[in-house]
Amino acid sequence: MNELKRLYALCRKSDSVFLTVLMRYLGYRLSGKMIFAHQQAIIKHADHISTNGPLKVGLDYAGFVHRNDVTYLNIDGRLDCKGTASIGRGCRMAVGAQGRIELGQRTFINALTTFVIMHTLRIGDDCNISWECQFLDDDFHEIYYEGRKAQPSPDITLGRRVWVGSRVSIYKGTTIADGCVIAANSVVRGTFDEPNTLIAGNPARVVKRNVSW
Repeated sequence: MNELKRLYALCRKSDSVFLTVLMRYLGYRLSGKMIFAHQQAIIKHADHISTNGPLKVGLDYAGFVHRNDVTYLNIDGRLDCKGTASIGRGCRMAVGAQGRIELGQRTFINALTTFVIMHTLRIGDDCNISWECQFLDDDFHEIYYEGRKAQPSPDITLGRRVWVGSRVSIYKGTTIADGCVIAANSVVRGTFDEPNTLIAGNPARVVKRNVSW
């Protein structure tokens, strides 16, 4: 009963239809998944999603989104949630047939963020991703030129407790160490293996060390 009360309160705050959310949850639960989805959430290939805790899709409150904003998850590959996770309203997620997204425990993704993942995206435990971010691990169109170096792995990896500011773009081959903060509007590509740093700019670089949040 307390769980139902909490769900009802969440739905009221986030302008979600409680009965719709509940009925959709019961349907997903029959297939062994714990998915709480807003009435405007579209999930294709939900059978490609695994959950080890509640996954909220479009439910958490954000004051700048509308109740009719559509959240669209197109999971041709895999979406694996290691624990409780939240995907904000208006997010877009396209996972290719060979792609995989792994969300760590207590992952929070704010509204209007886009994921286009053809390879692998790993997000560690306790990460916060702000609104209107972009994650892209493929160029789709190759450019060839003299002296072109061999390309590294296209996978994107965020360590534990990484905070990604609003409107950040993270591109293929990026690794972010534990405890880092990425400043708003940064464009990030490459390996940042020093933990607890502030990463900022276009192209992004380390601007502060021994950062905590």
